[in-house]
Amino acid sequence: MKINRFALFSMLTLALSCCFSTLFAQYPGYKDVADIAAFKTKYMSESAKIQSITSNFTQEKTMSAVANKVSSDGKFWFKRSNKLRMEYVKPQPYTLVMSADKVSINENGKEKKMNAASSKVFKEINRVVMDCIQGSILDSKDFSTRVFENDKTYLLEMTPNSKAFREFFKDIVLVIEKTDFTARSIAMNEPAGDKTVITFTGKKLNQQVADSLFNI
Repeated sequence: MKINRFALFSMLTLALSCCFSTLFAQYPGYKDVADIAAFKTKYMSESAKIQSITSNFTQEKTMSAVANKVSSDGKFWFKRSNKLRMEYVKPQPYTLVMSADKVSINENGKEKKMNAASSKVFKEINRVVMDCIQGSILDSKDFSTRVFENDKTYLLEMTPNSKAFREFFKDIVLVIEKTDFTARSIAMNEPAGDKTVITFTGKKLNQQVADSLFNI
């Protein structure tokens, strides 16, 4: 089955090289994290405490050839282990469900199902999503990651190492809350200049989430 670029972006929501002066122009207010090893340990330990996430999200797509932004709203669910659901409500319904190696995409009432393990790209993205959620993304061979911080958040700039990921992304910027180490936003920058930013709001952690939401 042909890989849907929109589905790839959705999956990477959990689901994120320049000189010193350019860096701070790009990420104003951020500075380098001094102790990366301590950050990695904290990230993994705090992520391990999260059994479920329920959140609203807003997605903004900026295309280099179009002046206006395209905005979408929806709902996000995550449950350990390896269960994820993104349900776009506006401007049109679109649902992506991931449970273990199974993936379901429902677009305009038409459902497509696949086994992520049978697709190299989906398999790799599935692994990246879990690495982000579990806090082990800094050990991933798929990306070179730099880590910065301000008073309230950490910022992870992830540059793809593999040819497969470089086809889709120039880089991914993941902003993590210092309070609970969950994602505040994910920005996906494409080689051609297009950009997708997903911002999470109203997050609720470790509440009861029905398994039926992830049925495929």
